[in-house]
Amino acid sequence: MALLPLLWLGALAGMPATAATVPEPELAPVEGQCVVLLHGLGRTHRSMGRIESALRAAGYATASIDYPSQSQTIEASARAAIPEGVRECRAAGAHTVHFVTHSMGGLLLRYYLSEREVEGLGRAVMLAPPNQGSEVADALVGTAFYDRVNGPAGAQLVTGPQGIAARLGPVAFPLGIITGNEQTAIDSVMATRIPGENDGKVSVERARVEGMSDFMVLPVNHTFMVLNDVVIGQTLQFLRYGAFLHEEPGL
Repeated sequence: MALLPLLWLGALAGMPATAATVPEPELAPVEGQCVVLLHGLGRTHRSMGRIESALRAAGYATASIDYPSQSQTIEASARAAIPEGVRECRAAGAHTVHFVTHSMGGLLLRYYLSEREVEGLGRAVMLAPPNQGSEVADALVGTAFYDRVNGPAGAQLVTGPQGIAARLGPVAFPLGIITGNEQTAIDSVMATRIPGENDGKVSVERARVEGMSDFMVLPVNHTFMVLNDVVIGQTLQFLRYGAFLHEEPGL
């Protein structure tokens, strides 16, 4: 049980899920567009490396931002990380700024855009965002190890009124959300605390947010979905076209 607080870090999770690659559409060149990447709690910009490589191969400039997720609040991280990413995009000559976030990174973006505008804001893709909090945080907040490892941001991931998600309203920007319904062996221990389908940390339903443009559930786990070829392909699809490529129209 002592390992349970590490669930939000993903350090002991299993191997990435595998799936068929999304067929690559014919893409026109991307000019003047940049993507800011925001990692999740306890991770670094390196966790977004495979997605960043795919974005660059597709012609986007990128700004993958490190922020001290375990030592400050979500608000403080948002106020520092997002302007830094936008500055890097402007320096690359971008007139349009998109965002790709993983896990808690999505809450940074929601908080920031609830207070400020990003000039030339394009589209955003959130991967496994705890948009309505997480029951895993509900269960572990207040335990000494969880609080020490995850810091003030970890306490903000709860589902109740004291969590940051409860204070954030609907989104008002083009947003696609991808979440998973599989768990690693370690995550499966806490998955029983989460009602319904979940990725071991966030339920499918709690990944949703009012105002989102599109939503997709894939057979991936929370930690390693950022390495999954289908997730990456669908991320590129949404950034380019504003919708995911569903198997059946209208889903």
